[in-house]
This record gives sequence, structure tokens and C-alpha cells, in this order.
Amino acid sequence: MSKYSIGQELPSSTYIINRALLIGYANASGDQNPIHQDEAFAKSVGLENVIAHGMFTMALAGRFVSALEGSAAVRELSARFVKPIVVPAGTDVELIVSGKVIDIAEGAVKIEITATCGEVKVLSMAKAMIALS
Repeated sequence: MSKYSIGQELPSSTYIINRALLIGYANASGDQNPIHQDEAFAKSVGLENVIAHGMFTMALAGRFVSALEGSAAVRELSARFVKPIVVPAGTDVELIVSGKVIDIAEGAVKIEITATCGEVKVLSMAKAMIALS
């Protein structure tokens, strides 16, 4: 018997994002694009402020999914980036990730993921599939 059911709302997780994390991610990933660290540059290209890396946002969604059954159980993870996460200097912003079970078949659970920052949806068409043990 599965601990999941179709339509089940999964508990949300909140992830804190700040400039220090963006610098750490930039160093680890090699993505030193100045829109993720330099406020003046970000504004010069039309952004409101420094923004989080899209793949960092995706990694946090992946962390949410991995916490359900372990990272080895993750079979698929996909999303579209629709809004950037703006990270002003000296502040922590919250990314809230939640999920809903949309299908259970062939030993796997399909999940629709919702990711919001300040009530703004930052990912769309976000889905994951995890294998059941």
C-alpha cells in the first residue's frame, strides 16, 4: 500500500535565498553571470535587482522532491522558468515549494510542483516522477 494518493497535497518546504547563497552557488556552478551578484549590472539590463540563478531555483525544487523518497528515487524533474526570484541586498527571500500527487502508476508517483516567491509563481509546468520502493 502506497503512502500517496491521487490528489494528495504534499507538505510544503520553505527555502531561504540570500546574496551569500547566490555567491556560493555561482562559485560551485561556475555561473558567474553578473545579474546574479552585481546589483548595478542587473539593473542596467532591465532587471529589478539581482536575481537567483534559474538552476539554483530548480535545484531547490529538486531538493523538495528528493526529500520525499530520497534522491535515488527521482526519475524525472522538469519545469519552465516564468519569473525570476529577486534577491535584494541584505535580505532573505523565501521560496516555497509544494506538490500535489497527480498520478500513481507502474511503481511511480507523478507530482505537480508549485514554487512561489512572495506569492509569485516562479516555475510553471513543474512536474516530477519518483519511484516507489
